[in-house]
Amino acid sequence: MAGLQEQRFEELFGGFFFDEDALSEDISLDGLEQELEEHKNYDVLISILANGEKQRDMATMVEGNLGDIEQDLIQDYIEDNDSLFLLRDQIHDCGIILSQVGSLLSGFQVHIGSISSEIRSLQEKSLDLGVRLNNRKLVETKLAAFVEEIVAPPGLVNVIIDGEVNDEYIKSLNILSKKLRFAQVDPMINASKALKDIKQELERLRRKALSKVSNHITEIFSSMRKPGTNIQILQQNLLQKYRYLVYFLKEHGLETYNDVCAAYVDKMNKVLSADFRVYVEALEKLKLDIGVSSDVIGYDTNIVDLITKGREQLRNHRFMFSLGERSNILKEIDQPGLVPRISEANSLKYPYEYGNVANSFLLNILSGIFFIEAFFGEESLFYRVFEGPFTVINEHLKVTLQNFHDAVCLMLMICITKKHQLVMSNRRLPCLDTYLDKVVIYLWPRFKTVFDMYIHSLYQCDLKILWVDGTHPHHIVRCYVEFTASLVQLNAECGDGQLDMSLERLRLAVDDLLLRFSGKFATPKLRHLFLLNNYDMSISILKEAGDDAKKLQIYFEEKLESSLVSFVDELLMEYFGDLIKFVKSHISEDLISYTEPPKIADVEPVVKNFAVKWKTALELMHNEVVTCCSNLLSGMAILKAAMAQLLNDYNRLSECVKMIPGGSSLNRNLVSITTISYEIRKYSRPL
Repeated sequence: MAGLQEQRFEELFGGFFFDEDALSEDISLDGLEQELEEHKNYDVLISILANGEKQRDMATMVEGNLGDIEQDLIQDYIEDNDSLFLLRDQIHDCGIILSQVGSLLSGFQVHIGSISSEIRSLQEKSLDLGVRLNNRKLVETKLAAFVEEIVAPPGLVNVIIDGEVNDEYIKSLNILSKKLRFAQVDPMINASKALKDIKQELERLRRKALSKVSNHITEIFSSMRKPGTNIQILQQNLLQKYRYLVYFLKEHGLETYNDVCAAYVDKMNKVLSADFRVYVEALEKLKLDIGVSSDVIGYDTNIVDLITKGREQLRNHRFMFSLGERSNILKEIDQPGLVPRISEANSLKYPYEYGNVANSFLLNILSGIFFIEAFFGEESLFYRVFEGPFTVINEHLKVTLQNFHDAVCLMLMICITKKHQLVMSNRRLPCLDTYLDKVVIYLWPRFKTVFDMYIHSLYQCDLKILWVDGTHPHHIVRCYVEFTASLVQLNAECGDGQLDMSLERLRLAVDDLLLRFSGKFATPKLRHLFLLNNYDMSISILKEAGDDAKKLQIYFEEKLESSLVSFVDELLMEYFGDLIKFVKSHISEDLISYTEPPKIADVEPVVKNFAVKWKTALELMHNEVVTCCSNLLSGMAILKAAMAQLLNDYNRLSECVKMIPGGSSLNRNLVSITTISYEIRKYSRPL
């Protein structure tokens, strides 16, 4: 107890207790003097040395106080002894109670453990029941779907067997198709006993649906053969609505589908063949006969009719050698064909290319292709459907082209066909490639045959029959130029180079014909004037053709220039022959050298003769040019060239007179250049 008190006192009052014996035994004072001397200046050391006695007295006092306190505490403990015993008994009783509570809690723990085991067992059973429930729901779902797919409800059976083919029937047919398709997809399902029980009923419904659908579609096909039926409208408005019926036949009744296709092919083949025969006959009545065998460029039989007809048709843009408005058809390539009934009621006739049955046929083919692809889904069916119409068109082309002589029309039809080929290529429809190639094969040989007839007619024509007295352009040359301009434009539009050599052959033939015609004139002046007028007319027509005919235009411009120079020489020779001969024989272009030294006697008659008749000669020359030239602008060019040449030659004569000894005597007879120029300007004004 004393030890405990000392510990408490030490905690309360700190380390103020000194064990003198321990201090005396453990502490050595050796070296103390030295350490004190070393630390004599430390404030702490100085304070301790100064107050050392006070600290010892304080420690003694504290120790005495602690003894008193210890005695007081012992007395307090003795007084509270009974309370401590009571506290010990209470603590013991509490221990007993806590032991009893522990036993009770241990019992609860055991009971709770058993309940936890039961809960785990129930949880496992719940999980097992949940798995079973999910499995049963899954089985129920699959069985429900299976039953739904194979069972045919009474309403479906009634519609399929007794219902009319309409939108509701198509919906029921779609449901039946799904049931039939379901039974065929999975071999395990197909082998199930449940399906075997219902399979006979589904098969009965399938056969009934196939029969009903095929009969309905065949009836619609049969209605196409009724007179006045618009097949395209029937296909677009009625058949397109039932195209699912064809899909059903194709999927669930291939044999029936083939029968329906065969029925469509048979009926459409006959209907289209008959319609096109009627259409061909109607177009023949609307055809405007532009070219026959006697209308080739230089044909030498019945030429009187040709000349009369040719001169009349020169004023008509539909002339067989002229393209004119006929080229508009190339801009209307996508427009519908002619309607014979309307055209006949209005008494209208058209060139053959407008009523070209191949063009009209293509528009019908396009609608047929689109319908067959949309309704049947098979492009191969197209060839069987249009086999008959193809035959009709081919026969018509063979018969028509044998006696066809309108080369412009043939070239137009070639261009039309090539444009159709381009349209089909852009639409990615190769089904017409063979047909369009065959049309081109028909047209090109016939075009070349007619073209060769034109060339042959030019070489073989009788000039006596074709001769037309006069220097104006010959109608055959105009035919040639119109024809050439037409072909050049069409060749630029859709040509492939095959025409270039043929056009060159035709040009050579016309050059030969022009030379033969010009040889019929008595004087060189008339020959050159005839050629000049024809070349000028050719250039005018080729200018209208545009840049496509530029190459040929340049050729004729060169020929025109050559003929103009020759004609001017002949014209001046006729009215101022002595002047022209003298200048050419005596005076060079540079006015310095002389071919023959002139004499005053040689020059005098030339000067005097010119002074007398030059005004009259100018007027006569002007009148002749105006009368003989078919083109006033060309006449003006001729006059200007002639006047310029005359003025140049007379100027050379005047200079020559000045250089000849004694030439001054002729000055009074010389006409001044200013006077001649003034007079020339009067005739150089626009006519």
